[in-house]
Amino acid sequence: MQIGQFGKMNRHRETDLYPPVKSFLEDQGYVVKSEVGAADVVALRGGEPPVIVELKLGFSLALFHQCIARLKVTDDVYFAVARQPGKRFARAVKDNTALARRLGLGLITVRLEDGLVEVHCDPGPYAPRKQVKRQTALLREFARRQGDPNDGGQTRTGLVTAYRQDALKLAVYLFEVGASKGADVARETDVGQATRMMRDNHYGWFEKVEKGVYGLTPAGAEAVTTSGRVLGA
Repeated sequence: MQIGQFGKMNRHRETDLYPPVKSFLEDQGYVVKSEVGAADVVALRGGEPPVIVELKLGFSLALFHQCIARLKVTDDVYFAVARQPGKRFARAVKDNTALARRLGLGLITVRLEDGLVEVHCDPGPYAPRKQVKRQTALLREFARRQGDPNDGGQTRTGLVTAYRQDALKLAVYLFEVGASKGADVARETDVGQATRMMRDNHYGWFEKVEKGVYGLTPAGAEAVTTSGRVLGA
């Protein structure tokens, strides 16, 4: 992510972040000094471990590398970036907060117009909560998919899913047999949701011939003839 992507940042400097960050920490009882060793900001309070804050106008991979290096000195490492308006920056904050938590870093934004400081997360051990529904869906898709028809790293466009493989089974059956009752298609292809899938017609491959009977569209016939490795062959 480049600094210029979020607009009017060229008139600001990283040093503009220091006064509001310094005031924020001092209000919490810290003694704050800048440019101590390799750190942009160091704050001390009593006998507590030092707090380090790295200042940058925008997010970057180099900033994360810099903060990770500071973890060799203390567990309390934050990075502060200039807050900017708009949904795009709000999304960047959300994504980078998640990354900061995973790395054990803290994230601060500073609104330079009025010096507002906001802490989005504090440093600490990362303990993610597993999303059982997503894990179940992942394992179900893995189990249902035949073979390995996709290339790792490809875009989502044209991705072969278990649903697409099932739809293609239905199309192949109709291509070979002709228009058929949904119950017959389900039985012969072993796709229990055959009737619903043909009715929903997600890919535009099927057409209703009469009540409960479905046939193949030209698009469906083309899908069958160009299926290639879709069925995991």
